[in-house]
This record gives sequence, structure tokens and C-alpha cells, in this order.
Amino acid sequence: MSASGHIRRFATALAVAIISSGFSAWAVSAIDEDRVLTADGPYVFYNQDGSVRVLSVTREGSVSDTTYIDGLPEGFSVHVEDQSGKYVFDVPLAEKDRPEWDHRKARKTFILSDPHGRMDLMVELLKSHKVIDSDLEWSFGRNHLVVLGDVFDRGEDVTQILWLLYKLESEAESAGGRLSFMLGNHETMVLAGDLRYVEDKYVAIADSVDVTIPHLYGSDTELGRWLSTRNTIERIGDLLLVHAGLGPLMLELAMTAPQVNDAMSAGLFQDKAARKADPLGRILFSNPGPVWYRGLVLDKEKYDPISEEHLEDILDLYDADRIIVGHTIMDDITVLHGGRVIAVNVDNHENFVNDLGRAVLVRGRRIYVVGNDTLKDRLKLN
Repeated sequence: MSASGHIRRFATALAVAIISSGFSAWAVSAIDEDRVLTADGPYVFYNQDGSVRVLSVTREGSVSDTTYIDGLPEGFSVHVEDQSGKYVFDVPLAEKDRPEWDHRKARKTFILSDPHGRMDLMVELLKSHKVIDSDLEWSFGRNHLVVLGDVFDRGEDVTQILWLLYKLESEAESAGGRLSFMLGNHETMVLAGDLRYVEDKYVAIADSVDVTIPHLYGSDTELGRWLSTRNTIERIGDLLLVHAGLGPLMLELAMTAPQVNDAMSAGLFQDKAARKADPLGRILFSNPGPVWYRGLVLDKEKYDPISEEHLEDILDLYDADRIIVGHTIMDDITVLHGGRVIAVNVDNHENFVNDLGRAVLVRGRRIYVVGNDTLKDRLKLN
């Protein structure tokens, strides 16, 4: 049975409390034994009339739906709980602007990619390497954490990971550090309504509150507003960072990093047809674009593999010595093109089980493979 079918079979109890301390609340409790709803949210929607709607789902599958008629109270925080109940934290809402795209190297830079809704795998890795503490708070000081996109799809704690990164970004800034969460292709897919890899629970959540899945993260939501400020290209010292890669067509466009970042944000909430109708969007959100291009790491003709000359030109265009990418799953952290390309996306669960590379740690000009709880080999870079 489809997730929609599960929702239609729910026997629900609806309790309504109207206009209490400036808000109205609806609690919907799902009691069907086949429910697919699990802990999720919160989702914060800003309505045109100035009211704010906050949706969340408990681990038991109950939906909390609260509307603050006069807007959110000052100092408002959202309460977040992963589906297992192991990771619980509060997130104060904050003003979020687009980060700088160009950064000086911190003493340490920790770079991972493609967590895909697996909060357990990401959190335990960050805790083991003292990026966060046991309370899920920033403990990386003045250092830099980079997540190269693809929080969305394939896992069931997508929203919780987004809130954790949202929170850690604020905590890092307060500590003099930095968190860079960058856009990946799965962020752009879901927001455009491409739901091929979305878990059933998100279909169930959207159906239960009568919204679409893209609307859960739309431009009128807190998480959507934050996502709209995320960069696609960043540079840290001599390192260029992008989710998938930059190929010949991007080289031909010769766009600056801020131009790419602005253009990706401009098309982020468009559907596939609107992106295709725009000549630039048709490139940026497809195989030649920065969140899709695989030709830096794969050499089959269909991926339009990069030539050494074009790679050198791309690095010159962005004044970098190396480019670090995620997107394409590798068996382990992989060095390509004589050390000028480093691929950091792996099968996180498989590499956790086999204690293989999960991320990289940059210290000056040295880059190390990060294992489950130790640093492994230093990468050999020419």
C-alpha cells in the first residue's frame, strides 16, 4: 500500500483549541497500526497574514499543528527529535544571511558529504572527532565544518539534520568558527518536486497536513529561507569546494562563484519545467551543472570527462590548487588527477561498518582521511 493509502486508513482523533495566548492548535493522533509517520519536523510556515504555522510529528506518529496568529513570540525555539529518540535538541530561530563564499583556512577544516537523512551516522562521526559534543553542541572552536550537500532523500532524519546544521552554524559563528552547508543535487530535486528518492514518511507527513513535500521546505518556511542562502561554490584557502564538480560547460560560462551561488538560489524553488525554460537554469540544474557533473571523477564518455587542460583552467578561473567534491559514491576517499581532485563521498553505512574513510580533515596543506573515530592515512598529493 502506498504512503497515501496508509494515511487514508488512519483513524484520527482531532482536538482543537482555539485562540489561546495568541495561537490556535490542532493535534492529530494517528492510531493505525500500519502508520508510516515517525518523528519529524518541526516545519515553520510564514503565512501571508502574518501568522506562523508550526508542524511537527512525534515518535508515536501524532501530528502537532499550531498556528501563532500574531507571529512567533520573541526568542522562539523549535524542539527537534530524531526518529529513534536518541538525539533531542532545541533550536533558537535566527536571522540567516548568505555566508561568504571565500574563506581563509582555519587550523582545521572537517569536510564530509552526502549524509542523506542518516542522522546517526553523521552525528556519531562528528562526536567522535570532537566537532560536536555529547549535547550536540559545537565544540570545534574556531575551526570549520563543511557539508557538501545532499542531506535530502534516502533517509528518515532529513529535517532533523537540517535543523542541527542550522543550529551549529549559529554556534560556530559565536565561537569564531564556521559551518558551510552547501547545496547538492538532492536539495534541488526535492524542492523542484522530483521525489524519486524521498522516503515514504515524507509522503505521509505531507498528505496528513494537506501540503506538498516541496512546500514543507518552501520559500515561505524557515528552513526554506535558510536553504535559499546556501552556497553552491565555496573556496577555503587554495581549496575549491562544490557538491559534484565543474566541467567544460561551466568553464565556458566563466561565471564567478557569487554569480553561480546567486543563480542557483534564484532557481531553487522553481519546478523542472521552469528551470528548463531558462537557458542558464537548464545548465546549472542538469548534468553539466555544479550539483550534477561527474566528469571530474568518472571517465566514461557519457559523463563528459574533464581534460587535464580544462581542469587546470577551472582551477585557474577560481584561483585554487585543488577541488573537493562529493556526489559520486567512491569506495573510499579518493585522490584523482594528480592530487588536484579529491572525492569524499562514500557509502557512509558500509564504510562505517568496515571502518574505511568517511570524511577528510585539512590541516594546513596536509589532508587526512577521517575514519570512524581516528585519522587514517595522510593523502598523497603531488
